[in-house]
Amino acid sequence: MRTSIIAAALLAGAALPLAAQSTAAVDRATAAWGRITSLRAGFQQAVTNPLTGRTETARGEYQQQGRTRLAVRFTDPAGDRIVADGKHLWLYLPSTTPGQVLRSPIGEGAGGVDVTAQFLSSPKTRFTITPQGTATVGGRAADVLLLVPKHADDRPFARATVWVDAKDGLIRQFEVTDGQGLTRKVTLTDVRVNAKVDPSAFRFSPPRGVRVVDR
Repeated sequence: MRTSIIAAALLAGAALPLAAQSTAAVDRATAAWGRITSLRAGFQQAVTNPLTGRTETARGEYQQQGRTRLAVRFTDPAGDRIVADGKHLWLYLPSTTPGQVLRSPIGEGAGGVDVTAQFLSSPKTRFTITPQGTATVGGRAADVLLLVPKHADDRPFARATVWVDAKDGLIRQFEVTDGQGLTRKVTLTDVRVNAKVDPSAFRFSPPRGVRVVDR
């Protein structure tokens, strides 16, 4: 049954011109993003450095509440955390920088610390969007879009590829490349929209002996 549903979705997409597929996918993703008040998901991440040719992988759990609260708890490497408490963003990554935590104020932009906001905040104005066909992510049909920033002063990345769920419009996977060619690919699993979140996950207290570095 699942195979037949995915096949039907792919065939339906193929019947549209590529430009229409792109517009429809962006509209669907933007609408889905606007309905999210909270989100929980698992994630897998792969970061590839073109200079070394090495790929570092990680996994864990992701929670979001509104646009200013975020909790990323890594299970591999265990102990790493990223927390936005509504006022500050804390980066505690003992696997790579033991003994310190970075603290920065949360910006006032519409996206806040929402990870997918970088793609879905005024996407048609900010990016040249090129359809890359269709694919499946976690058994779900998705439209694949390439985003390239139009303006030099608005470049959160050099380019990004996003996989937009063909049914519910959620971004199931994204790959971001920065100006140095570093690539970060994130796949979301077990996505639960507007699910109950753990309020304690959005609180962070630096461990004893850890230096807080403001930036």
